[in-house]
Formats: sequence, structure tokens, C-alpha cells
Amino acid sequence: MNWTDKKLIKIAVLDLYEGFPNQGMRCIQEIVEKWASSNNLAYLYDVYNVRQDLVVPDTTYDIYISSGGPGSPLESEGETWDNLYMDWLKSIETWNNSLEHPVKKHVFFICHSFQLACRYYGVGEVCKRKSTSFGVFPIHRMLEGKNEFVFQDMNDPFYAVDSRDYQVISPNHQKLRQLGGQILAIEKHRPHVPYERAIMSIRFSDYFIGTQFHPEADATGMSMYLQREDKKAGVIENHGEAKWKSMVEQLQDPEKIMWTNKKVLPNFLNLAIKELVADKV
Repeated sequence: MNWTDKKLIKIAVLDLYEGFPNQGMRCIQEIVEKWASSNNLAYLYDVYNVRQDLVVPDTTYDIYISSGGPGSPLESEGETWDNLYMDWLKSIETWNNSLEHPVKKHVFFICHSFQLACRYYGVGEVCKRKSTSFGVFPIHRMLEGKNEFVFQDMNDPFYAVDSRDYQVISPNHQKLRQLGGQILAIEKHRPHVPYERAIMSIRFSDYFIGTQFHPEADATGMSMYLQREDKKAGVIENHGEAKWKSMVEQLQDPEKIMWTNKKVLPNFLNLAIKELVADKV
């Protein structure tokens, strides 16, 4: 995809990390920079620190990406920042549902944001996991996921960084049908444990999509994360040193998270830009 005449694309990123150290925000920005450069696009990139500054973007942006973050997606319900976030989500939904706005707003929800969106729409049970999921894991596409543009060129299974204490299970298929939504992917099969496989990706509508995993994660950031003494000790304590070494080795595999980093969010941006560029030409 290439446009020779530059168009200004407005992108808002909702930062839900609450000031916690992370690699996610860097990764999102780098993906957007590379994507815009490869497509010869001029862009405006604004970050909104939702939880600390109590701010959300307005409806003047073309594309929105909402980040992961720490804490419970359940206990924050009713807090000021959570209410602001839900009001923002509703405002974008209202825009997209209006016949007065032929060009729609596309939103990508990552991890914590994905859990909040699932809670908002009631499409599944958001609950705490039995134990923390952390590492590079296979993600299995459902039939709908195999036809999803955002997952174009992805293997089955594909690999992604998973880092969470919460999950979305027990899908409400009636609400999904009402939304026009689809479950795109689920977590790895774990026959040795009696737990339901979590939902790893949902298309909520033609314009809203989210993943429980971190499609923005890159090998550099994940390697730095795993080399931190506290994270290394935690992985070894919970899963053994062999698991930690395996995770470090997997980061260098071009078919795993490096491939996911290169494909998922760029595919989303390509999809989001199609009607926008057509409208501005």
C-alpha cells in the first residue's frame, strides 16, 4: 500500500500504564512511525495519559490505539478515569453509528484495554486468572480469525507476548451477534489443566478490534524485560530456568513475535486508512 501524495493522519494513543515502566508505548510509536514512513504518510501522533492525567482524546482523530496497563479491569469500574474511558468509547461508537459520518473511526484495544472493552460490551466474563500468564505463547485463530484482515499473513498458530493476571472467558454469543462481533482467536490448548481457554482476540464491530496479547511487543523490549532481575527471578520461580531460557531464545525467531510485531498493528493501520485516504483524495 503506497500513497504518493501525503495526507495528514491523526492518531491518538490512550496510555493506560499509569506511569508504570513499560515497553508497550515505545513499541506502538515505533510501529506507527515505520508504517507512516513506508506509506509516505504525514501523521499527527498524540498520547493521552488516561489514568494519571484524567484525559481522553476527542473525536477529531482518525485512528485510536488503546494500550495495555497494570491492575484489575474490574476494580476500576466507577473510578473517574474508568468512567472517562467508557465515555470516550461511547463517543467513538456514537460517531461510527451516525449516518452523518461516512468516514468511521477505527480503534485497536490491547490487553487491559481489551478487557475493559469486553466488560463494556458484556461479551464475556472478565475474571482473574488462577496464575499470571507471562511469556511468548501460541495463539490459535478461529475460523473468523482466518478471514480477518488484521491477521492477514499470520501463521496458525502464531506467536505473541502474553502478560496478564486477568482473562476473558465464557463468551456471550448473543451479545456478540447483536454487535456483529466475532471471536477471532483463543489461547493455547492446555489439556493438563481443567480451565477454559481464554479469548485472545475479538472483532467487536467493523471498526473496533482488540487482542488480549501484545501485538506491539518486539524482541528488544521483551528481552530487556526478561533480563530484569525481578522478572527473571519470577519466571524461574514459577516456571523454571529452562522456561526462562526458552523464552529468551524464542525472541530471536523471526517467525514468532518479530513477525507478529511486523504484521498485526500495521495490518490494522492499513485497514483503518483505506476509506480515510479515499475520502481525502
